[in-house]
Amino acid sequence: MSRLQAEHLYKVFGRRPEEAIQRLEGGADRDELRAEGTTAAVVDASFTVEPGQIFVVMGLSGSGKSTLLRMLNGLLAPTSGRVLFDGQDLTALTGGELRAVRSRRISMVFQHFALFPHRSVRENAAYGLEVQGVPRAERDHRAAEALALAGLAGWEDSWPDELSGGMQQRVGLARALATDADLLLMDESFSALDPLIRRDMQDQLLQLQKTLKKTIVFITHDLNEAMRLGDRIAVMRDGRIVQLGSAEDILVTPADDYVASFTQDVDRSRVLTAGAIMADPETVLGEGPERRSAEDVLAAAPATVRADTPIIELFTPCSTGEAPVAVVDGTGALTGVVPRARLLAVLGEPMTPSSAPETGPPAAAAPAPVDRTPAPAPAEAEAKAVARA
Repeated sequence: MSRLQAEHLYKVFGRRPEEAIQRLEGGADRDELRAEGTTAAVVDASFTVEPGQIFVVMGLSGSGKSTLLRMLNGLLAPTSGRVLFDGQDLTALTGGELRAVRSRRISMVFQHFALFPHRSVRENAAYGLEVQGVPRAERDHRAAEALALAGLAGWEDSWPDELSGGMQQRVGLARALATDADLLLMDESFSALDPLIRRDMQDQLLQLQKTLKKTIVFITHDLNEAMRLGDRIAVMRDGRIVQLGSAEDILVTPADDYVASFTQDVDRSRVLTAGAIMADPETVLGEGPERRSAEDVLAAAPATVRADTPIIELFTPCSTGEAPVAVVDGTGALTGVVPRARLLAVLGEPMTPSSAPETGPPAAAAPAPVDRTPAPAPAEAEAKAVARA
């Protein structure tokens, strides 16, 4: 069962919202409604989030992503539609029941930290437990553990104004972790940070996710951040989800020009994997008396990799010989090959639905979480070797 499920969510502000939904279902657009004083913030949003996934909602300001997030935990009531959390319909709960779910099972990490300046770091991290009524000794212990996970061991007795922006955001993350909530909602949590600190926080989140396996809904306006963090990504525009899929899906087969415009500056080498660009083994096996076996291809390959290997790791082996890199499954059987020309073509040309490589059967609609901890960049000499190839 999915951890979180959104079913045809609408959020309309203004007069006669039910009538506005009927018009939207009939084909009216947001601009038409806005001219009449009605704002359709979210329009017919549906998706599922599996346990342990990082689900990223990406869009520009005004796309409806933050409004969508606030409907997921009941801070905003949907005008229409349902939110199911572990099968429970949150939109059908009373105010008291909803507050109980939010205090124990759903935590939120805000963009602007939201720390209490008159409370110590430990007290801020323990605040959610205090709301739950957890005894002081236990909440101090759990807060200290969460701060250690967030990299703030030794700062428990400091005050928020003694910390850097990145450290303050770590306190906010620790506060969410201390409650041991099943679902974390992160609303542009890293957007206010400097680029280096922001990347450090992304690394921290990925490392924590390896251990804790939390279910996370992460809001951002940065596609690079979305692709770095997300197991699945929803791209929003004008209140609607215009594309939903993995980072590879969005990069390789953008749904429209709007999505494609976001992908132009993305570092493909860190997003695409060998499985996304590999060719069928038949392309190198040949025919007739000179046909080679899979074992011959494996023996000649400069390297063998798994399908989930980022293509940035293929640069060096592709530069050392003419034979293609072999892609194998868990048993070591050949499933595909990556010739040098294919690797360079993927890096050099924007990919569209018509130019996307055929990679075998389509992936499942909701794949299991994958390890997106970034691999180290290749040495400059290696990059130059590939460019000369």
